[in-house]
Amino acid sequence: MSFFDDLKTSLEEAVDIKNGIETPAKVTRYEIADVRAIRAQLNVSQSEMAKALGTSVDTIKSWEAKRRNPTGLAAKVLATIQANPAFFHELAAH
Repeated sequence: MSFFDDLKTSLEEAVDIKNGIETPAKVTRYEIADVRAIRAQLNVSQSEMAKALGTSVDTIKSWEAKRRNPTGLAAKVLATIQANPAFFHELAAH
């Protein structure tokens, strides 16, 4: 099967899932992190958290104000920090 055929099949499956004809094989969802609470638990500033996560202070502020939600890797990292606060200190050390 060619790359084009694989891509076409994948897109057809996506349309079927969107239309409710099929269900996705795997769905991963993360609880939206309460960044302000995590930061308070860690007793760190917005600047310290931004530096450890490799993001901007504005991003931290947006998450805390609920204007934006962490997604992808940021959501995973925040979930890990929430479950294991020592992980934050490991990140901050690098």
